[in-house]
Amino acid sequence: MHDHQHLRADSLYPFDARGIAKRFRHAAIFGALDSLQPGETMRFCNDHDPLPLLAQLQARHGQAVEISYEERSPGAVIIDFAKKG
Repeated sequence: MHDHQHLRADSLYPFDARGIAKRFRHAAIFGALDSLQPGETMRFCNDHDPLPLLAQLQARHGQAVEISYEERSPGAVIIDFAKKG
């Protein structure tokens, strides 16, 4: 895991996927990531580990988005997606 203590409060945006219908989740997540500016982070919350999504994000964004788990337990997964400059 990476230490994101250097982030300003206004550069960290929560995204709770649990409240979004499953058929819309990936589109909503990609849209949110596309709207991030360099230096901003989306804190993603979900009820499961989204491994297929992570593979899609790596293919789409490569090294432009840093992925780091903040919590990884059954029923609670929190991942920070940080857009690099």
